[in-house]
Amino acid sequence: MTMMLKTGMAAIAAAGLGVLAAPALAADNPMKICGAKYREAKTAGTLPAGQTWMQFLAQCRASLPKSAASGPAAVSGEKPAAPTGAKRPRSAAQTATASRQHECGNQWKADKAAGKITPGQTWPQYWSACNKRLK
Repeated sequence: MTMMLKTGMAAIAAAGLGVLAAPALAADNPMKICGAKYREAKTAGTLPAGQTWMQFLAQCRASLPKSAASGPAAVSGEKPAAPTGAKRPRSAAQTATASRQHECGNQWKADKAAGKITPGQTWPQYWSACNKRLK
Protein backbone atom coordinates (compact mmCIF):
# COMPACT_ATOMS: atom_id res chain seq x y z
CA MET A 1 0.00 0.00 0.00
CA THR A 2 2.75 2.46 0.90
CA MET A 3 4.60 1.59 -2.33
CA MET A 4 1.51 2.53 -4.37
CA LEU A 5 1.17 5.73 -2.39
CA LYS A 6 4.82 6.65 -3.01
CA THR A 7 4.49 5.85 -6.70
CA GLY A 8 1.32 7.93 -6.97
CA MET A 9 2.94 10.88 -5.21
CA ALA A 10 5.97 10.65 -7.52
CA ALA A 11 3.69 10.65 -10.56
CA ILE A 12 1.82 13.70 -9.29
CA ALA A 13 5.10 15.52 -8.60
CA ALA A 14 6.43 14.69 -12.07
CA ALA A 15 3.22 15.91 -13.68
CA GLY A 16 3.44 19.12 -11.68
CA LEU A 17 7.00 19.72 -12.88
CA GLY A 18 5.90 19.11 -16.46
CA VAL A 19 3.17 21.73 -16.11
CA LEU A 20 5.63 24.23 -14.69
CA ALA A 21 8.17 23.60 -17.46
CA ALA A 22 5.64 23.85 -20.31
CA PRO A 23 5.30 27.67 -20.25
CA ALA A 24 9.09 28.03 -20.39
CA LEU A 25 9.25 25.83 -23.49
CA ALA A 26 6.31 27.62 -25.11
CA ALA A 27 7.93 31.00 -24.48
CA ASP A 28 11.04 29.93 -26.40
CA ASN A 29 9.16 28.26 -29.25
CA PRO A 30 9.72 30.35 -32.39
CA MET A 31 6.56 29.03 -34.02
CA LYS A 32 4.42 30.31 -31.16
CA ILE A 33 6.25 33.63 -30.95
CA CYS A 34 6.16 34.25 -34.69
CA GLY A 35 2.59 32.97 -34.96
CA ALA A 36 1.44 35.53 -32.41
CA LYS A 37 3.34 38.30 -34.22
CA TYR A 38 1.84 37.21 -37.56
CA ARG A 39 -1.71 37.26 -36.19
CA GLU A 40 -1.11 40.71 -34.66
CA ALA A 41 0.28 42.10 -37.92
CA LYS A 42 -2.55 40.55 -39.93
CA THR A 43 -5.20 41.92 -37.58
CA ALA A 44 -3.60 45.38 -37.48
CA GLY A 45 -3.22 45.40 -41.27
CA THR A 46 0.54 45.97 -41.07
CA LEU A 47 1.43 42.76 -42.91
CA PRO A 48 3.15 43.63 -46.22
CA ALA A 49 0.92 42.95 -49.24
CA GLY A 50 1.46 39.49 -50.67
CA GLN A 51 3.68 38.26 -47.83
CA THR A 52 3.01 34.62 -47.01
CA TRP A 53 3.25 32.94 -43.63
CA MET A 54 6.45 31.15 -44.66
CA GLN A 55 8.12 34.42 -45.68
CA PHE A 56 6.99 36.08 -42.45
CA LEU A 57 8.23 33.11 -40.41
CA ALA A 58 11.67 33.22 -42.05
CA GLN A 59 12.02 36.94 -41.30
CA CYS A 60 10.69 36.51 -37.77
CA ARG A 61 13.05 33.65 -36.96
CA ALA A 62 15.99 35.68 -38.25
CA SER A 63 15.04 38.54 -35.92
CA LEU A 64 14.68 36.36 -32.80
CA PRO A 65 17.53 36.02 -30.30
CA LYS A 66 19.69 32.91 -30.76
CA SER A 67 18.14 31.02 -27.82
CA ALA A 68 14.55 31.42 -29.07
CA ALA A 69 15.39 30.87 -32.73
CA SER A 70 17.04 27.53 -32.03
CA GLY A 71 13.78 26.09 -30.69
CA PRO A 72 12.91 23.68 -27.91
CA ALA A 73 15.79 21.28 -28.67
CA ALA A 74 18.28 23.83 -27.35
CA VAL A 75 16.22 24.38 -24.21
CA SER A 76 15.78 20.69 -23.42
CA GLY A 77 19.42 19.84 -24.20
CA GLU A 78 18.57 17.27 -26.87
CA LYS A 79 21.00 16.65 -29.68
CA PRO A 80 19.83 17.78 -33.12
CA ALA A 81 18.89 15.05 -35.58
CA ALA A 82 21.55 13.64 -37.89
CA PRO A 83 21.75 15.28 -41.30
CA THR A 84 19.34 13.66 -43.74
CA GLY A 85 21.80 13.92 -46.62
CA ALA A 86 23.97 11.13 -45.19
CA LYS A 87 23.07 7.82 -46.83
CA ARG A 88 24.10 4.29 -46.07
CA PRO A 89 25.98 2.61 -48.89
CA ARG A 90 23.95 0.13 -50.91
CA SER A 91 24.48 -3.56 -50.38
CA ALA A 92 25.55 -5.76 -53.29
CA ALA A 93 22.02 -7.15 -53.62
CA GLN A 94 20.50 -3.64 -53.73
CA THR A 95 23.01 -2.57 -56.38
CA ALA A 96 22.24 -5.66 -58.48
CA THR A 97 18.48 -5.09 -58.18
CA ALA A 98 18.82 -1.43 -59.18
CA SER A 99 20.97 -2.41 -62.15
CA ARG A 100 18.41 -5.00 -63.30
CA GLN A 101 15.55 -2.54 -62.86
CA HIS A 102 17.41 0.06 -64.93
CA GLU A 103 18.13 -2.46 -67.67
CA CYS A 104 14.52 -3.71 -67.68
CA GLY A 105 13.33 -0.10 -67.85
CA ASN A 106 15.43 0.47 -70.95
CA GLN A 107 14.10 -2.75 -72.50
CA TRP A 108 10.52 -1.73 -71.63
CA LYS A 109 10.93 1.61 -73.37
CA ALA A 110 12.49 -0.01 -76.44
CA ASP A 111 9.86 -2.77 -76.65
CA LYS A 112 7.04 -0.27 -76.12
CA ALA A 113 8.36 1.99 -78.89
CA ALA A 114 8.68 -1.03 -81.20
CA GLY A 115 5.14 -2.23 -80.33
CA LYS A 116 6.38 -5.51 -78.85
CA ILE A 117 4.48 -5.15 -75.55
CA THR A 118 1.42 -7.38 -75.44
CA PRO A 119 -1.83 -5.42 -75.11
CA GLY A 120 -2.80 -4.95 -71.47
CA GLN A 121 0.65 -5.75 -70.09
CA THR A 122 1.71 -3.32 -67.39
CA TRP A 123 5.16 -2.28 -66.21
CA PRO A 124 4.98 -4.39 -63.01
CA GLN A 125 4.17 -7.48 -65.06
CA TYR A 126 6.97 -6.69 -67.51
CA TRP A 127 9.41 -5.97 -64.67
CA SER A 128 8.61 -9.29 -62.98
CA ALA A 129 9.29 -11.28 -66.15
CA CYS A 130 12.38 -9.26 -67.05
CA ASN A 131 13.80 -9.51 -63.54
CA LYS A 132 13.45 -13.32 -63.63
CA ARG A 133 15.07 -13.40 -67.05
CA LEU A 134 18.08 -11.32 -65.96
CA LYS A 135 18.75 -13.06 -62.61
